[in-house]
Amino acid sequence: MTVVIAEKRSVAQAVAAALGGGVERDGMIVCDGMRVTWAQGHLVELAEPGEYRDEWRTWRLETLPIDPDAWRWRVDPRAKARWDAVRAIVGAPDVDALVNACDPDREGEAIFDRIVSRLGCCLPVRRLWVASLEADAIREAWTRMRAAGEYRGLRDAADIRAKADWLIGMNASRAYTLVHDARMNIGRVQTPTLAMVVSRDEAVEHHVPVPYWVAVAPMGGWHLESSRFDDPAAARAAAAAAAHGVRIDRVERRLVHERPPHLYDLTGLQKDMARMHGMGAAATLAALQGLYERKLATYPRTDSNWITHDDLPTLEALLRADSLVDRYAPAMRSMTARPQLTVDDARVAGHTAILPTMRAAGIDPGGLDEDMRLVLARVARRMFEAVADDRTRLRVRVTAEAAGANGEPVEFTAACAHVVDAGWSAIDPATAPDTDDAEEDAEDGDARRDVIPQNLESGVTLGPVGATRVREGHTTPPKRFTEASLLSAMEHASRLLDDRSLRDALDDDASHSGGIGTPATRADVIEKLLRCAYIERRGRTLVSTHAGRALVSVVDPRLCDVAYTARMERALSDVEHGRADPASVMAEFRSYAVSIPALARSTKQDGTAGTNSVRESFGPCPRCGTDVVRRGGVWTCASNRSEKDGDGRWHDTDGCGFRIWPSVAGVRLTDANVRALFSGRSVARRGFTSKKGTKFDAALVLDADHGTRFEFARQGRRQP
Repeated sequence: MTVVIAEKRSVAQAVAAALGGGVERDGMIVCDGMRVTWAQGHLVELAEPGEYRDEWRTWRLETLPIDPDAWRWRVDPRAKARWDAVRAIVGAPDVDALVNACDPDREGEAIFDRIVSRLGCCLPVRRLWVASLEADAIREAWTRMRAAGEYRGLRDAADIRAKADWLIGMNASRAYTLVHDARMNIGRVQTPTLAMVVSRDEAVEHHVPVPYWVAVAPMGGWHLESSRFDDPAAARAAAAAAAHGVRIDRVERRLVHERPPHLYDLTGLQKDMARMHGMGAAATLAALQGLYERKLATYPRTDSNWITHDDLPTLEALLRADSLVDRYAPAMRSMTARPQLTVDDARVAGHTAILPTMRAAGIDPGGLDEDMRLVLARVARRMFEAVADDRTRLRVRVTAEAAGANGEPVEFTAACAHVVDAGWSAIDPATAPDTDDAEEDAEDGDARRDVIPQNLESGVTLGPVGATRVREGHTTPPKRFTEASLLSAMEHASRLLDDRSLRDALDDDASHSGGIGTPATRADVIEKLLRCAYIERRGRTLVSTHAGRALVSVVDPRLCDVAYTARMERALSDVEHGRADPASVMAEFRSYAVSIPALARSTKQDGTAGTNSVRESFGPCPRCGTDVVRRGGVWTCASNRSEKDGDGRWHDTDGCGFRIWPSVAGVRLTDANVRALFSGRSVARRGFTSKKGTKFDAALVLDADHGTRFEFARQGRRQP
């Protein structure tokens, strides 16, 4: 009897259905000659430090570095029921072979390998390597399964990556937290991402606007502009020259065919949902996951923009579905679909691009919640956009000269573009603004609306229509990150590297997602930075906090550097392809991880960063006068000391004990609220919940005994 282990229940159901179907019971699908079961993500994970040594249960600097002699694994306590089911199914006496049907990538290998290793299972294993959940693709992959041993390099790379991340995270987070007496959460992907935000914010804040001046000549419906001048007198002279007429030297007209956008991977969808609807990356993933579980969309956590030839018949059927065309892309009826544009087998290493399913064609989306409805609409429209006609623009660029006072010519230019054939952009105009690069370069509002006459030819001399003028401007800083642009920066982090081999290593998505993080984890990384208060939302922008900047300023630069992740990926790729010895690569990562506590101590000894630089003071403690700082989500007196006990709970060991908790009667406080309290002001908030469950409004004031207290007199109300 063969047991097939998939990564998720939905994949197990697809595999079972493709191979003839069966009956689901007792945590498996019983088919003819086989049983198909599933994991629940990573059923087996690395043990916590305290499970190796008692001294590692508490956070103490003298017990570092954490460096286990032998690795221990444990079953995820949250998935014990699923583990028990898999163990019983694989351990049945009639089972004589296994099939690994987990995701076709590094993590899929890791999930399966850890399960069978934990079980001590020595049965023969074959690998079902398939990117599509379509029945034909699964059946074809079933006929060409290979022995699991052929994927040993991929499993070794996954094992090293997990252990290295664990060692670096455990040592760095504990060491820097203890040295600087401020909770610091450090990770191989999280910290470089934070460093990108900090670097961008510093560039914005340190930017010094430099003035410039541009001469503008109105030409009747369009404008000629000079280049930028550093001297306003020179700009005025250029404007005066243009007032006497300009000679049109060159008129370039060019039809530009813009190919359709690719199908969505997860990151691309998250960026567009953030840009169009202000939807966070985590919310987009949650909505897409909901659609996937309802069988209305394909697998969400994909990093591919392509489908395979095996998927082409399914895509063609979707494009013919009248309900999808009428609901999402009526403009498609005047175009001829080109589904072959979406096919590239070589660029599908794991799951294919995100598509709606045929089930989506038969449901009323009104029954979905708003997020799922918006995501389904965008996925469906992108499907049609990706196969539609090219968008055609006519781009016009004019170069002209005016005679300067000293006989030197002054060059003027104009540019405009307009859509000749909307093509794919007619499916959903909101995704494809009409501006192009030439128009975006024009900072003057009038210039962006220019329409250059069709009969304009070179060789003529024209006078301006109205008075010429000088427009003053200033150089602008780079834009702060939004969730969409930060996701893009993580995806294309290799652009920050000069070393070509490191760029290639980071962009190699054959066994891992390109960039830093994966489509499945990037949203969680951003959310974790927000939860740790290292960054905060200001409108749609993401801005680093004092705590985030302090962390970046004190940790070893390698932990903030995308290049370190790139070097790690290059080494893992070498292991995967048999070019490097796994033990040697693991030893290199281990050596760096165990050196981190000493590096952390040196930052304190060298005076490169003291406690005050790491933590912002909100004001003097009303009990003892020491600074009140933020640790995690709590505003606490800096004199307080605590440690984690064997049960994972924190308890006080020193200090006056003053704290302001992040939530008061169900209302969360902000840094701004706490600053106001320490400045002597009351903070009026609405929506508190009493112990009886009733809602009330009140003002908060600082209180030495309880952190804060209500002040109802200012609200004109009695205490509920």
